[in-house]
Amino acid sequence: NRSLMGSMHTGLEEHRGLKEMAAFYAERAKGGAGLIVTGGVAPNREGWVLPLAGKMSTTAEAEEHKVVTDAVHENGGKIALQILHAGRYAYHPFAVAPSKKKAPINVVTPRALSEKDVQRTISDFARTAALARSCGYDGVEIMGSEGYLINEFLAERTNSRGDRYGGSFENRSRLALDVVQAVRKAAGPDFAVVFRLSMLELVEQGMAFDEVVELAHLLDACGVDILNTGIGWHEARVPTIATCVPRGAFAFATTNVREALLSKYGQAPLMCATN
Repeated sequence: NRSLMGSMHTGLEEHRGLKEMAAFYAERAKGGAGLIVTGGVAPNREGWVLPLAGKMSTTAEAEEHKVVTDAVHENGGKIALQILHAGRYAYHPFAVAPSKKKAPINVVTPRALSEKDVQRTISDFARTAALARSCGYDGVEIMGSEGYLINEFLAERTNSRGDRYGGSFENRSRLALDVVQAVRKAAGPDFAVVFRLSMLELVEQGMAFDEVVELAHLLDACGVDILNTGIGWHEARVPTIATCVPRGAFAFATTNVREALLSKYGQAPLMCATN
């Protein structure tokens, strides 16, 4: 079926919890989810949410995930690994970001990535995608919303760079597109690539609506199979995932972007509204 179970960080993504994570997702596959997206797993140490959080940058780390993919496949499901680089939301001393700007919800001030660091980070995303395929995942989701690293490059709020990754929207969107192209090349044409795109930023100096639409079109052209919906940043003052928020409260944002794509380009990629 075409239903997608959106990512939730269960706290089991760390290697000590993978057997429990396998059991959790096996039940969801058995229940009929078409495609499951895991909680976030970092492509490198800098991308950790917390020290020793889930990471997939080595063959050994990938091998440990086979218990998860086997369990889902045995119950008729498909599963994608979410690759999440925490950026300035990282709670550890290795935190990095487009610019040296501390998040209001963090005590850590990140180090600004150099252009060489950016290229290394792109390669790390690609390596994680290839490793995910090697251990049985059916695809990956690139986390590009909610104020994490890729979203930080996209927004003027957090990107004050003067190089080719900052300034104009063309430059600010370069990392997202470079990551997608590198992931596609590393994982192959028959591997699902999902991109979690921010449809509504809910913060000052976030992406404008026209920029969201343009990026959606560019991501589609780069080979993304599914655009998944992200709403708001974790530092936003508007609640998005609290229990007080009605189910589907932000589905209109996905509809608006999809209609704008159809109006401007005559086509729209497959989009999922999970908020």
